[in-house]
Amino acid sequence: MSKEFVDVLVIGAGPSGCVSSSYLKKNNVNVKVVEKTKFPRLVVGESLIPRVMDHFDEAGLFPALDKIGFEKKLGARFLRGNEVCIFDFSNKFGEGWDWTWQVPRADFDNVLAQEVINKGIDLEFETEVIGIEFNGTDSVTTVKNKDGEIKEIHAKFVIDSSGYGRVLPRLLDLEKPSKLSPHSAIFSHVKDINREEGTEGTLISFDIIETEVWLWVIPFSNGNTSVGIVGPTDFIDKLSENGDTTEALRKAISLSDYYVKRFGDVDFLFAPQHLKDYSCSVKKLYGDGFALTGNASEFLDPVFSSGMAFATEGGMTAAKLALRQLNGEQVDWQKEFADYILYGVDVFTTYVKEWYTGNLQELFFHQPENPDVKRKICAVLAGYVWNKKNTFVRIHDTAIKNLAEFIKTEKQQA
Repeated sequence: MSKEFVDVLVIGAGPSGCVSSSYLKKNNVNVKVVEKTKFPRLVVGESLIPRVMDHFDEAGLFPALDKIGFEKKLGARFLRGNEVCIFDFSNKFGEGWDWTWQVPRADFDNVLAQEVINKGIDLEFETEVIGIEFNGTDSVTTVKNKDGEIKEIHAKFVIDSSGYGRVLPRLLDLEKPSKLSPHSAIFSHVKDINREEGTEGTLISFDIIETEVWLWVIPFSNGNTSVGIVGPTDFIDKLSENGDTTEALRKAISLSDYYVKRFGDVDFLFAPQHLKDYSCSVKKLYGDGFALTGNASEFLDPVFSSGMAFATEGGMTAAKLALRQLNGEQVDWQKEFADYILYGVDVFTTYVKEWYTGNLQELFFHQPENPDVKRKICAVLAGYVWNKKNTFVRIHDTAIKNLAEFIKTEKQQA
């Protein structure tokens, strides 16, 4: 059996793995990436939020992405019947990027991976992790390539960015149920032949069918659009009695008065994918010699597109701490990694929960708008969930609920 020796092994070549490996390479760390699949590959998570731009920029990946011409996302629109709420990322509380992208992830992730390779990083596709053993912070990871060849990779640290593969959570028995109620999604892409000109044709939108059921519409610069339905698992399961995802997504589109004309008669570019009970969690985010990032650790809900932001935040943070540890510094992984990441997760968890209770929707569609409240919520939706100067970050667990109850009381009195 052959052996390799590296400073850091990164599992997964998605955005989190590319950010962490690129940052480490910039700092002269011997880093290797293994990826189970072959790129390009289909994956969900096509709507980004501005916080990810900080990470791509710091990792040196932004120029390669920017020149592709992905659709710019300047904000987001929420629809509920005749009500409309639009968030503009340039009008948010605090500093930060004012835009990001809407991307077909197969293309986007492939650009990232190829740029990682261009930087001289050893990235092996179609290489699966089948075992791992730790001796303190040192580890021996056993991998198998597409030809069935097995080898050992000896590393001083491992960053698990394996996404839904959740490699270390499975191998180390770290899985635990999510705190969120079970929701599922069905999505596909369409050739957007009925797309309108201008902003209307390119604006990402969320059409609320019921309080807990919503349709996403994410236009791409290549003329295609991602369309998906999200709701409680039992609702999604009932869209087709025999589990036909094409039938289910067509029925979902028919429930949207706003989008049925645009998408009701167009063909899906691939069989709609069913993501069942997608929320997940872990018992811990790190251990001696490893850290978990992105969907390998926590995945909440697609409603505010937070998935990639947490993935790249975790990847960048883990890489910085691993670098310090390799340089002989003492790192407090609980405080500097787990507590930090989980604070942001807790903020977004509140927003997801209050979205599905209807309280956040009450704030979104309340008229007249409160500009200060909207700017602060917009900053959260942009991913700046660690800025405790923002009231809607600092007291997130009470701010939304209390303000929504106040609005409801006012309505009743009126």
